[in-house]
Amino acid sequence: MNPLNSPLEVGMRTLVLLAASFPEPLDVAQLVYLDHVMLHSGEMNGPPSLHPSLPAGPGELAMRRHLIEQGLIVLLRAGLADVEPTAEGVMYRASEEGPGFVDILETPYVGALRNRAEWVVAAQSSPQLDVRAATRAITDRWARDFQSKLTSPGSDHA
Repeated sequence: MNPLNSPLEVGMRTLVLLAASFPEPLDVAQLVYLDHVMLHSGEMNGPPSLHPSLPAGPGELAMRRHLIEQGLIVLLRAGLADVEPTAEGVMYRASEEGPGFVDILETPYVGALRNRAEWVVAAQSSPQLDVRAATRAITDRWARDFQSKLTSPGSDHA
C-alpha cells in the first residue's frame, strides 16, 4: 500500500477540514478545493505551502476528487464523519467524535494541516470566495501555463 495519497491519509486530511468547519457540512466539491488550497496555501496568499507545486495540472483535481471520496468512506466506516442529503446535494460533516480525534493527533504535520485548514475554512466562508469559481480559476491557470509551454520559443511543439 502506498502511504502517500492513500484513502487513510486523504481521509485524515479530509477529517482535519471537516473538523475545522464543524458543525458546518461541506460537499465533495468544497472538500476538493479546500484540500488543494490547504496543501498549496502559499500559492493562494496564505501560510507557506505544505506540499510542493507539481505540474500535474487539472488532472490533479480529478484525481483528488476520487481520493477524497475514498477517504470519506474510511471516515464514515470509522464513525468520524456523517453524511446527510440536503436540497443542495450530499453533504459531509465531522461526527461528534471527529474533532476530538483530530485533537489527539500531535504530529507537526497534523498541526500544520490544522493551521491551514482553519485558515482556508475561514477564507472560504467569506462571501467573496466562490469555491467553484476559485476551482475554475486554478484550472484556467494550469491551462494557460500548459498552453504557454506549448507555444514558447524553443519548444518542440511550437
